[in-house]
Amino acid sequence: MTTTDTTTAQETVYVDRFCNGIIGPGTEIAGTVRSGGHIVANTAPGCWGPMITPEIQGGHEVTLPVAVEGAEPGDGIAIRIRAIDVTSGATASGNDTVVAGRFNGDPYCAKVCPECGREDEPTVVEGIGPDCVRCADCGASAAPFTFTNGYTIAFDDTRSLGVTVDRAQAEYYARDAARHAALPGNSIQNPILLFAPGDLVGVISRMRPFMGQLGTVPAIDLPDSHNAGDFGNFLVGAPHAHAVTAEQLEARTDGHMDIDVVRPGAILVCPVKIPGGGVYMGDMHALQGDGEIAGHTADVSGTVTLQVEVRKGLGIDGPVIFPLADDLPFLARPITADERVRAEALAAGSGGAPLERSLPISVVGTGPDLNSAIANGLGRAATLLGMEVPEVMNRATISGGIEIGRAPGVIQVTFRAPVGNLERAGLADLAIEQYGPAA
Repeated sequence: MTTTDTTTAQETVYVDRFCNGIIGPGTEIAGTVRSGGHIVANTAPGCWGPMITPEIQGGHEVTLPVAVEGAEPGDGIAIRIRAIDVTSGATASGNDTVVAGRFNGDPYCAKVCPECGREDEPTVVEGIGPDCVRCADCGASAAPFTFTNGYTIAFDDTRSLGVTVDRAQAEYYARDAARHAALPGNSIQNPILLFAPGDLVGVISRMRPFMGQLGTVPAIDLPDSHNAGDFGNFLVGAPHAHAVTAEQLEARTDGHMDIDVVRPGAILVCPVKIPGGGVYMGDMHALQGDGEIAGHTADVSGTVTLQVEVRKGLGIDGPVIFPLADDLPFLARPITADERVRAEALAAGSGGAPLERSLPISVVGTGPDLNSAIANGLGRAATLLGMEVPEVMNRATISGGIEIGRAPGVIQVTFRAPVGNLERAGLADLAIEQYGPAA
């Protein structure tokens, strides 16, 4: 990573600048924070805004990464999510379709003007609506995506509730899109409110914000939205400049998860694959159902506060999460003291086998499809905890579950793991911090 100043690690690093869509070893860093220190960021919306901004090369607009003092490849970085606050007053989203002729193989990271052929072209905005984003060189309509069914959603002052509005209100927001989106000053995206979609009207939704992108820098330069095993697979053998091999994709860190438990109070542990780790974030979601089945959700601007800590020699390949207890699958929730007493009585009357003590853990898996992602997550969990894959499969079945972060291929393998295995993995203290001692 290139840097502005890494001579002194800071207690708190403030970030309000963004990548051009490419995240990797060549990305400028915003500074260096000490282990145990804090990162405070103002993030820009992901997905739709960058998707209609060809100049942003990666499909999202994530923050410049922050190095963590002492982090080396093979370590982990524990990220305690202290706060996530939505600043947008409204946003727009919906299911997409691509516009032929406006990209080279991948509409997220290889946009091309359909008239003059310029790649990653700068744009200007003329009016509102789906054709308002135009090539700055030749004036052609430039957005490579449009809606099949789209909506504009307004948020209440407490940022706890949203309602989808009619087209007249959507056009009102579109005429001052950057202000209603609370777009950060250094963002260069065209806010998606400009499109003024209004197909879905009068729907009430609860807000529960989380980070769709939060992680560490991959060991190769990747489009930010493709730092995951599903989107990243689109790069393998691709016809554009960001193409990678399947082997190179193993350098990813799965920072683009879209997992809704990555919210305030959760602890996220990320792999370190380059010196300093490089913690970056973006793609804040105001709300999302599991799977993000429409392909996109309500992406918003906001502020984020993280506390980061280096975990030496952790050796993880992908993210591990200790979600809030309320976010755990029913079977994965910690055993209570009362359940322990009843289980011991049952065991005593059923042969007297000793009962293990266990605590929850959630291991992220990604791949080209959900079956591949599950296999990846099971394998990661087995390696991390010193188990065979069939044992992890059994544990996830009777003391946990498989949850979908994003289709086509991001999942969580969540289950209660024996405390001894967590200790050997170097993670027991985080599990105890999150859930208390095992009953």
